[in-house]
Amino acid sequence: MKKLKHHGLLLRISCCAVLLLSGCVEQRENTGPKRDWLEETWNQRHTWPDRIWEDSKDTFTQQNNIMLLSLAGGASIAMHNTKADKSLQRKFETNRVFEGFSSESLNVLGCPGTHFAAAGLWYALSVDSNDVMNENRAWTMMTALAINGLVTVGLKAARNNRNPNGDRWAWPSGHTSSSFTVAAVLDEFYGPKIGIPAYVLASMVGYRMIEEGDHWASDVVFGAALGWVVGHAVAGKHKQLELAGFNVLPLTSTTDGEPVSGLCLVKQF
Repeated sequence: MKKLKHHGLLLRISCCAVLLLSGCVEQRENTGPKRDWLEETWNQRHTWPDRIWEDSKDTFTQQNNIMLLSLAGGASIAMHNTKADKSLQRKFETNRVFEGFSSESLNVLGCPGTHFAAAGLWYALSVDSNDVMNENRAWTMMTALAINGLVTVGLKAARNNRNPNGDRWAWPSGHTSSSFTVAAVLDEFYGPKIGIPAYVLASMVGYRMIEEGDHWASDVVFGAALGWVVGHAVAGKHKQLELAGFNVLPLTSTTDGEPVSGLCLVKQF
């Protein structure tokens, strides 16, 4: 029975990854030489730490981001130091929405491991099809998830409080922060058509974490704010400039033997 449950869990994780990718990866004709994603990942190993560091600095030095996280942190502290957390916990437990399969599915969907696996698959498929745009987007998603994960784990270790179930490392909620990071990145890249459903799903994950006693409401509130800030800041920085639905790209050429530079508008039909 345990073995079957384990395989069922792996199947759900695989399905989640495929569903995410089906909405993100555009099918494009392979127009370049075949590339190996493992080799490409290995070649990027030296650049990723610098990118994480630079993107982290850009994220957490922006005044608006600092203000939002401070407000969320203050609200989280107030909720936990008053009766708000415990009161909300009792209400969630007595008015359950997700149970059994739905609860377990949201637990898998909100798991940071699932998000990294889906982003990695997105990256591998993009490299294999020479889709540079989606390759960069997948790399940005992994960068945002890594920054969020590092900050979340660091805060958990520093705070080290217990959740309603008695487990340590409660604040902030890693499932919630990672889910909102994914939603924010997708919102930046694809707009509200993809972003709104992603935010709804991320909110359901947060609701489920409170309902199951895995987190206090204050853990979820700050986790959502952290994921939102990281996802929008990182994806916004690396988002390709668009104009009227066209990608704006730099252009270099020569005219009468003289070098010229400018911008070009590109769109795939």
